[in-house]
Amino acid sequence: MSKIPKRLLAAGTAVATALVAVPLIATNAVAESHVDNPYAGATQYVNPTWAAAVEGAATRATDPALAAKMRQVETQPTAVWMDRISAITGNADGNGLRFHLDRALLQKQSGTPIVVNLVIYDLPGRDCYALASNGELPATAAGLARYKAEYIDAIASILADSKYAGLRIAATIEPDSLPNLVTNSSQPECQTAAPFYRDGVKYALDKLHAIPNVYNYIDAAHSGWLGWDNNAGPAAKLFAEVARSTQAGFASIDGFVTNTANTTPLEEPYLPNSSLTLNGTPIRSAKFYEWNFDFDEIDWTAHLYNLLIAEGFPASTGMLIDTSRNGWGGTARPTATSTSTDLETYINQSRVDRRNHRGAWCNPLGAGIGERPRSTPSGYPGSHLDAFVWIKPPGESDGASTDIPNDEGKRFDRMCDPTFVSPKLGNQLTGASPGAPLAGRWFESQFNELVRNAYPAIGGSTTPDQTAPSVPTGLHTTTIGDTSVALAWTASTDNVGVAGYDIYRGTTLAGSSATTSFTATGLTASTAYSFTVRAKDAAGNVSAASAALAVTTTTGSTNPPGACRVNYSANSWNTGFTGTVKVTNTATAPLANWRLVFDFANGQTLQQGWNATWTQSGTTVTAAAVPGSWNATIAPGATVEIGFNAAHTGTNNAPTAFTVNAQSCSIG
Repeated sequence: MSKIPKRLLAAGTAVATALVAVPLIATNAVAESHVDNPYAGATQYVNPTWAAAVEGAATRATDPALAAKMRQVETQPTAVWMDRISAITGNADGNGLRFHLDRALLQKQSGTPIVVNLVIYDLPGRDCYALASNGELPATAAGLARYKAEYIDAIASILADSKYAGLRIAATIEPDSLPNLVTNSSQPECQTAAPFYRDGVKYALDKLHAIPNVYNYIDAAHSGWLGWDNNAGPAAKLFAEVARSTQAGFASIDGFVTNTANTTPLEEPYLPNSSLTLNGTPIRSAKFYEWNFDFDEIDWTAHLYNLLIAEGFPASTGMLIDTSRNGWGGTARPTATSTSTDLETYINQSRVDRRNHRGAWCNPLGAGIGERPRSTPSGYPGSHLDAFVWIKPPGESDGASTDIPNDEGKRFDRMCDPTFVSPKLGNQLTGASPGAPLAGRWFESQFNELVRNAYPAIGGSTTPDQTAPSVPTGLHTTTIGDTSVALAWTASTDNVGVAGYDIYRGTTLAGSSATTSFTATGLTASTAYSFTVRAKDAAGNVSAASAALAVTTTTGSTNPPGACRVNYSANSWNTGFTGTVKVTNTATAPLANWRLVFDFANGQTLQQGWNATWTQSGTTVTAAAVPGSWNATIAPGATVEIGFNAAHTGTNNAPTAFTVNAQSCSIG
């Protein structure tokens, strides 16, 4: 559910051209060898057309301090969007590709590489799920033929000119294309576009990879779109399938770019651990995160990288994050983790992302400019970042807030309408900014807001917190059972605020807690254990371990699995269905920490579930009780009802066997 800005349809194009009028350039540049990270040790191209639009806004600003900040922003590098065939040579809305490459040669410093961020964005049936950024080419064979001959071939011919061999071209390949094939395959428009997306992306990769100084980065949506395991896994497989279809295989893709034109935060500093529980409830079950483990783009890039490597991508695969609008500063930004014990309040007071819903993509109110572009940002080793980049130039509209006739194929999307209550957003208002022009056009009021809300602040600095919380004290037990131990301790202190605690059983992480209590489960009766606790803050600083607490579980019955009965039903529609599972404990002993396992019969794909922790591996589906939840233990003769949503391809037979805690169940 990410939407894309298009290209800056420049306000002040003539001004920009006048500012940078230069003589013709002659060069005999020799292409360097293809490097692992093109951004390392390099500068990035500053688009003079966009910079002129920013300067115009600064000239019109009535607040001198705001104008000064804008003039700092205009020196930042942004991507050049090729969103129509006519954009290649230049049209009434902006200068062509050679214009930008020639200016990049002028900006290149002797002995220092320069990266030109270029967006390839004109697939047939472009943006199949939304309307604001639909394109000029239809999802037909004729549309694909034009895409190849008039668009990709024309771009590749220019990039292959030896004149530009000294530039590093980082190409963001077709935003919102392959991710739509993962999550919106039931949409008729996406079904029609799917083969053209695959073929078109393959063709672009083949043609551009053949040019030594071009680096291909595939768009990989963002954490609030693909972060769920049931989206992330299929996405990585699709990326691998497309890579294998190219002439160079995995080598045709240098990396992936996330958060393109979106506002998902780089980090959620006051929610650093999505595995935390609050009063026994996983915080990721809150409405805003909908059971997604990936709260931010650092989570998503690390998650995606591991999945890609498992699919065969090389370890050198790099990640880019678009930070142009994901700062979320301003007065609404929280300054500490919430102390509320109510889950929804805790999440809403702690998250820096101030949208109503993570699917609110169009010109969101309250957004701010994020981290400035820079190469190889440190502090995120698991994410394998090549750079922070500004793929969406701040100040460009995502889409019109009202219906505006145009000849660019862009249509009115109600997600850009601030008066629209969207079913896709849980029947909430879109939170879109009013008065927005067509996608890609200069939207000055939003640009002003982005500069005001920037985080880190424009012209300011944020000193990193390097102080760890104090060591937790007073670790003790409140209840000791045969298979579980309830622990409590005295709260730690911190110079900013304690974000949570990690609890260790010996050297093994037993779990995390946002409070000063935790119940360790899955233990063995009459067994000695040693527990310690470490406190952590939002900046990732972790305290030393508490004094160890030795505990021996009691000698009683370990709650044998007993017998069970399962009633399964499904309500199907088109390519989706809702499954309902009722689990009955037919034994005489309580069924604690139950774990239901079954296999889908026809390759169905789990999407989300409730009243349990749902996972899928291959055809095998597992639903596990959430420790400490209301249904974690099933009393003798009692029944719990759990459910899920899933997709199917036409045949949707029921599973034929179920087990609970490895014991076979009868089917009711």
